[in-house]
Amino acid sequence: MPLTREACIDLDDPLAIVERMATRNDWEFSRSVDDEITLAVAGERTNYQVSFSWMQDIRVLHFACAFEMKVPSTRLIEVRELITNINEQLWIGHFDVWGQNGLVMFRHSLLLTDGVSTSAPQCEAVLGAALDSCERYYPALQFVAWAGKSAREAMDAAMFETAGEA
Repeated sequence: MPLTREACIDLDDPLAIVERMATRNDWEFSRSVDDEITLAVAGERTNYQVSFSWMQDIRVLHFACAFEMKVPSTRLIEVRELITNINEQLWIGHFDVWGQNGLVMFRHSLLLTDGVSTSAPQCEAVLGAALDSCERYYPALQFVAWAGKSAREAMDAAMFETAGEA
């Protein structure tokens, strides 16, 4: 089956798929440079700044989701321990904390070599997994960064799941 002109363009620019996905979902976005698109997504617990970056030279679509939280330098070691514990629970992506500014983010990459392209459902799945993880672990990160609790206490609270409704 021959590729359509649009499919050929998307092989070279997977961000076109992300841009159409954002437009279709009425998400606020900006694409100030050719190799990156940034989305503003409101979550239940905080707002997220999501970026998809196309790295043509290595054919990787990089995904990053940052949220409104800067870790104080005095809590970086404990937050890093918590992030290690969180990452052990994840199947897709991982959390990082940037030491120079204390910014926490979720990251994931899609390798698109040998003619492999991405799709809107795939991009939506990555975004959904990221938001689910961010929403689940945001309180634990806050617990350590601002309430002075240990990584173990925060992880125990994050893993606690309630049944039913009160």
